[in-house]
Amino acid sequence: MAVTPDTATTASPETETPAPEVAPATPEVAPASEPAVPREHPNEAPVLTPITKHPGTALYRQVLPGVMQVPADLVLGAARKSSLWPMTFGLACCAIEMIGTYMAHYDLDRFGIVPWPSPRQSDVMIVAGTVTKKMAPAVKLLYEQMPNPKWVISMGACATNGGPYTRHDRVLQGVDKVIPVDVYVPGCPPRPEALIDSFLALQDMIMEERSAEGRGA
Repeated sequence: MAVTPDTATTASPETETPAPEVAPATPEVAPASEPAVPREHPNEAPVLTPITKHPGTALYRQVLPGVMQVPADLVLGAARKSSLWPMTFGLACCAIEMIGTYMAHYDLDRFGIVPWPSPRQSDVMIVAGTVTKKMAPAVKLLYEQMPNPKWVISMGACATNGGPYTRHDRVLQGVDKVIPVDVYVPGCPPRPEALIDSFLALQDMIMEERSAEGRGA
């Protein structure tokens, strides 16, 4: 049945649907207050305040920025190991391998190793070859003429323990009988790569000596 404006009726207030009741908000209960922590005395509070860490800068970095601080013995050790001057001194067939190591194929200059003809300015002696008892005093004299600090590389079996001539009475049973040796290179004769490896070992030893001197050993 269609409803027209004439037949439309207005609902009475009694027939209106009541609005849903809203429950009153329950007041939140405040949590129980924690027991009061005893505070410091007002006069002591400033001195008991923790210090905040602020990374600072050393004075020399403020005055001279970009300056690197290193121990003096580290600089000296690095300079020594990077500027070895071996004396051009050969005794027998091992000297041929030593000469080959100095050639351009192996390029010892890249390690700062430059051969030098005089013992007065050399700091490394490479004993390359058989040391006879007649030659031993000359080897000892050349070693004494070298300035300190100085090091010795015994190259080959002959310089180390006499090699194939160890039974001969006139051959010295190792050059370490007359001068101190720092690095031994085995072989008869050793390859140039072995001599280069001995230089690298000597450089490591120089830096270890630097550390020992820095620790007061």
